[in-house]
Amino acid sequence: MRLVDLIPAPYRVLVVGSLLVAVAGSAAALAWQVQAWRYGKQLAEQAQLHTDTLNQLALASAAQQRAEQDKRLALEQRLSVSEQNHYRALSDAQRDQGRLRDRLATADVRLSVLLDATDSASGCAMSATTAPGGVVHGPTRAQLDPAHAQRIIGITDAGDQGLIALAACQAYAKEVSTPK
Repeated sequence: MRLVDLIPAPYRVLVVGSLLVAVAGSAAALAWQVQAWRYGKQLAEQAQLHTDTLNQLALASAAQQRAEQDKRLALEQRLSVSEQNHYRALSDAQRDQGRLRDRLATADVRLSVLLDATDSASGCAMSATTAPGGVVHGPTRAQLDPAHAQRIIGITDAGDQGLIALAACQAYAKEVSTPK
């Protein structure tokens, strides 16, 4: 006798149905588990791709930042050299102007201007030839008072400083605006 023959017929259907439901449930659970493994694997691959992409972006950003810092450092170095050159030019001009002022003050040098000997409107016609005791030959010149000469030198000094400062500003603007 078999086990199936011992179970009455109405219960047999119930037992077979229960077994089928249990087998189907196990198969469904197994299918769900397999599907979860597949999705888990896909999610893990996507997460890895996302992480790799973020790492590549971070590396590219860091490389770009280094490049920008290198450009900035190079610009700062060029500006520093330019500033040193302009400072040296300004110092040289101030030193030369100071020497000229000192020489004017000690009467070592005299500042003179050319006069137009043909100008009759000024009322003082001067000869273009030198006086018997003079050693200056050529056009007629008049010496300026040392105080006036000092003021003229001061004006030219301010002008020289302005021109040097302008050149420094132009060089700065050119360095900053020129891409390298």
